[in-house]
Amino acid sequence: MDYLNHYRLAGMTNRDKIQPLLDQLHQTHHTVDPKKKRFRRCKSAPLGEFAPVEMNEIKNDQSLPRSKSLLDKLHPSIKKVIIYLVIYLGIGTICFYLVRNKIKGKKIDGILDSVYFCVVTMTTVGYGDIVPDSATTKLLACVFVFSGMALVGMILSKGADYLVEKQETLLIKALHMRHKVGPSEILEEIETNKVRYKCFMVAGFLIVLVVAGTVFLARVERLDTLDAFYCVCSTITTLGYGDKSFSTKAGRVFAIFWILSSTICLGQFFLYVAEFNTEKRQKELVKCVLSRRTTNVDLEEADLDDDGVVGAAEFVIYKLKEMGKINQHDIAAVLKEFESLDVDQSGTLSTADLILAQSSWTGR
Repeated sequence: MDYLNHYRLAGMTNRDKIQPLLDQLHQTHHTVDPKKKRFRRCKSAPLGEFAPVEMNEIKNDQSLPRSKSLLDKLHPSIKKVIIYLVIYLGIGTICFYLVRNKIKGKKIDGILDSVYFCVVTMTTVGYGDIVPDSATTKLLACVFVFSGMALVGMILSKGADYLVEKQETLLIKALHMRHKVGPSEILEEIETNKVRYKCFMVAGFLIVLVVAGTVFLARVERLDTLDAFYCVCSTITTLGYGDKSFSTKAGRVFAIFWILSSTICLGQFFLYVAEFNTEKRQKELVKCVLSRRTTNVDLEEADLDDDGVVGAAEFVIYKLKEMGKINQHDIAAVLKEFESLDVDQSGTLSTADLILAQSSWTGR
């Protein structure tokens, strides 16, 4: 290693001068039994589906409490969604409150009506019980409906998905209460049936929201049970006929939270159903690929280096291509990086290759 440092400091990158050093470093490596050269699992690559924060939360459920504020304890995705939502509702409430005299319909309270109108607009429910009545308010409504839809999309992609994953972990723990389930078993169960559990969790939330909305409309808004259920369905699907809506002060306070959560929950449910169907088709393709007999044509296709022999890595890559998990462009990009790290062009990577590659980068 002292010789290597000497060469690196002197800036000697000539292949003829480095080769003896490479031979010396390779001789220090222990020989490996060929039978053990099998690709079972990647020991270093992290799971792509779980952020480091979520991994630590699963592994350290009984960690010592820390003196942090409620905002600090939130996941960055949730924190970002809350900030954007507060900004949207704050600006929308101020704008529509200032032009409240140019909005017609059944009004109850200036500030409450403004927040209610923002939520009804951003979720595209549009009951029609409160509507713009001037050019200014109509233009404001156009701006806030598009920005609101973008915000709802962000909530669907970030906040709602994270909350469902958190509840998903609790669901798996509840299903295995009689058995001691460790963090690794929980992660494996989530990875195996992830989308299925998400569908179950969101479907459960949706049923609760439908029941809560129906009961509230029947008790507080004094609607018949059928009309209450009808109003719930037209609201969460953002159909918003407008013949039935929230017309009391308590009803609109409830609607601000309920409309936002129920419409997002339904949208998330449909996303998970579509994801579940896609995953199901993917699993069927994987099963078909693994059950199909390997032929000589397959071996020729799998032979990346054209040496007439297919190694374990080449076979795995070929099968992954058949399963649609990677494509030729991905493989070419990875091989390009491999060739840039393989300084001695031996076809393998070692610590010496990485050191020399890093020294060549710093010498540029």
